[in-house]
Amino acid sequence: MSSPKSMSRATGWSEEVENLFRFQQAGYRDEVEYVQVKHGASVDKWPESGFVKKLQLRDNTFYYYNRRRECPDEDVHKVKVYVY
Repeated sequence: MSSPKSMSRATGWSEEVENLFRFQQAGYRDEVEYVQVKHGASVDKWPESGFVKKLQLRDNTFYYYNRRRECPDEDVHKVKVYVY
């Protein structure tokens, strides 16, 4: 597994922060870790928004997300942004 070089917290909402919120809610750092853990599994995304649609958790259950924004403003600062 490649490990991140640094980590910072999100300061404002963006599409990237929204998707990171969804990965982190499901127990992964980001898409890179998800693909590594799930051995190359593709990430289902909503075509109109590009947001993550469905993620498989580590216990093989699924987490489903809406088409629209799910990360509330009060949780934006909790999202970790990793640099590789």
